[in-house]
Amino acid sequence: MNKEQSIRGKKTRVADIILYVLIYLSAILAVALLLLIIGYVFVKGAKEISFNFLTTVTSVRKNTVGIAGNIVNTAYIIVITLLISTPIGVGTAIYLNEYAKPGKFVKLIEFTTETLSGIPSIIFGLFGMVFFGIKLNLGYSLLTGSLTLTLMVLPLITRNTQEALKTVPDSYRNGALGMGAEKWYMIRTILLPSAMPGIITGIILAIGRIVGESAALLFTAGSGYLLPKAGIGLLNKILESGGTLTIQLYLSASKAQYDTAFGIALVLLVIVFLINMLTKFITKKFDVNRRK
Repeated sequence: MNKEQSIRGKKTRVADIILYVLIYLSAILAVALLLLIIGYVFVKGAKEISFNFLTTVTSVRKNTVGIAGNIVNTAYIIVITLLISTPIGVGTAIYLNEYAKPGKFVKLIEFTTETLSGIPSIIFGLFGMVFFGIKLNLGYSLLTGSLTLTLMVLPLITRNTQEALKTVPDSYRNGALGMGAEKWYMIRTILLPSAMPGIITGIILAIGRIVGESAALLFTAGSGYLLPKAGIGLLNKILESGGTLTIQLYLSASKAQYDTAFGIALVLLVIVFLINMLTKFITKKFDVNRRK
């Protein structure tokens, strides 16, 4: 009997060792693939990065190649999209988590948000072009692209806010309400600050998706790359065509301008890296402040 148990134990240990090896190999492979992609893009794109490349626009007359206009367009898209989607997404999550009673209507809203998150971006682009661009007569513009991206990131912000609100203990709610606080006051002063790390994470993840989106914007925002004019031109730019960094990357690659394409790709990688670092920093800071 002891011998049989010893044999079984030996087989188990061998199986565990094999499993550990496979797990570590998988982890090493994932890291290696990431480093390979980053290294290849860095090697190919670093030689294209310069001060003029980042601060000028492409001009045949001036013989310059730059992406300053695309960087500004990307910033416009991010700001406008978040200004529209964040209040709607956070408000929807608060309603679903704190006010709505379980039922068919709540299930319908949750099903709708989950369905929206699974629709291919090219379909969003087609809808945005027809509805916002043609029906609402906005044409190819940064506003059309932002409204389209709002539909895409809304489920992401809503779901992250919902999950963040669910992590707040019910004792916070019961304690505030038991002391006579109104429900909205309790939500505004207790729940939202406690759930802020998760909410911020959802918003920053939405920024990452906005920065990396291309298919939907190709149909809606256009490919303009000029810088906005000072003064009233900063507002008028919203209604003008504007290609983001991903759009310009696609156009450069399609024209066989691979050096420019890899330069833009490197800029995008740096932006994504900074977004990830910002997410960790803000989340950690809110966690520290909440523990205090």
